[in-house]
Amino acid sequence: MSEAQEPPSTLHHRTQPVPVIHLAGSSASSASDDEDNQSGVYLLWDIFLASSFIYLARFIDPFFDSLTTSNPSLVTLGRIAAWAFYGYASGLVWTGVWVLAHECGHQAFSSSKTINNTVGFIFHSLLLVPYHSWRISHAQHHAATCHMSRDQVFVPKTRSQRGAPPLPSNASKREREGTLPPSLYETMDDLLEDAPLWNLFNLFLQQLFGWPMYILSNASGQARYPSWTNHFNPNSIIYDARHRSQILKSDLGIGLTLAGLTILGYKTDFLTVFKYYIVPYFNVNHWLVMITFLQHNDPMLPHYREGAFNFQRGALCTIDRNIHGFFFHGIAETHVAHHICSKIPHYHAWDATEAIKAKLGAHYRKSDENAWVSLWKVYNQCRFVEDEGDVVFWKNAKGQAACRLASPGSKGSVSDSGVEVNDVSAS
Repeated sequence: MSEAQEPPSTLHHRTQPVPVIHLAGSSASSASDDEDNQSGVYLLWDIFLASSFIYLARFIDPFFDSLTTSNPSLVTLGRIAAWAFYGYASGLVWTGVWVLAHECGHQAFSSSKTINNTVGFIFHSLLLVPYHSWRISHAQHHAATCHMSRDQVFVPKTRSQRGAPPLPSNASKREREGTLPPSLYETMDDLLEDAPLWNLFNLFLQQLFGWPMYILSNASGQARYPSWTNHFNPNSIIYDARHRSQILKSDLGIGLTLAGLTILGYKTDFLTVFKYYIVPYFNVNHWLVMITFLQHNDPMLPHYREGAFNFQRGALCTIDRNIHGFFFHGIAETHVAHHICSKIPHYHAWDATEAIKAKLGAHYRKSDENAWVSLWKVYNQCRFVEDEGDVVFWKNAKGQAACRLASPGSKGSVSDSGVEVNDVSAS
């Protein structure tokens, strides 16, 4: 069982106070006039790759139509494999475009706000992202990362929301922390310990539909929000009255893209739209959900309620992971730096990460585990948090936590980061 003691106003898992300004000051600068062209070069490169894949895909069907063979099944399989490769490769590149448009929302793409919002609006709209609508909610996520009532996405379900048996009023400290032996958690199994195939099915749904369901219906967002909350209604609880025109502009961008796809479908057919756009689009959805899910969810990371939250703690509730850094412009590999200072362009974030590592030392969070393995582990291990407590850690289906706060004056082995890990295997 891990222990972490945090004095007020310190960064997560640090034992000495370190003002966030020290970390931000050690990182690289934000976009400047001299470097505007650099962001543009990355965008043009992604556009070139995306256009090249579309151009090459035009030859897939003619090539397989020209084949003469006594086994048409092989031709069909080859055709499917070729289109699947196009969808996968295009999904990687389009996700990179998504990341650059996301930087525009942070005003990190250019020193010009006009350029940022124009480029971001165009390319997020092309990917069916309501640019300003999501930019606003995403800013709220950055301001309140891992805050139980203010964060905007992947908000943990509590014990009661999961329908797990409530802790008795006289529950011991170990019961509340989730440190009792597994045999005492058997009553949890029937309620939460799903079969692996069922978990795999639900994970598949999350990866494929998680992003559109989030912007359409607030899936994984704040449960306290009204049922009609979404990113397209200017009256949604997410927004203030001053945001109304920006939300409507975002809706217009989505409408124009859908209109363009509809016209393309009429001039060609649905299958063409499906192969060239819909398949890569759902690949983008998958990568986006995978990246964002793994950035702030892990048994080692806490969530905070108002009594313990501050910006430093929220920013450091982040783990850097290795997920296609070349295509995705390092958004997963340098995400700690991104949360400390979101105006750092991605091409500076690598150096900023090295500077932050030097400041944080052993307290810097990085996982070199295969991202697919992490996705499965985190999905199974992070099932709920307790309904009470200013600092709460994820618990698995048995009610076990891999990490807890150290009690003042606690004895025993605690790592130099204030954390001692108890491996909780995936269910």
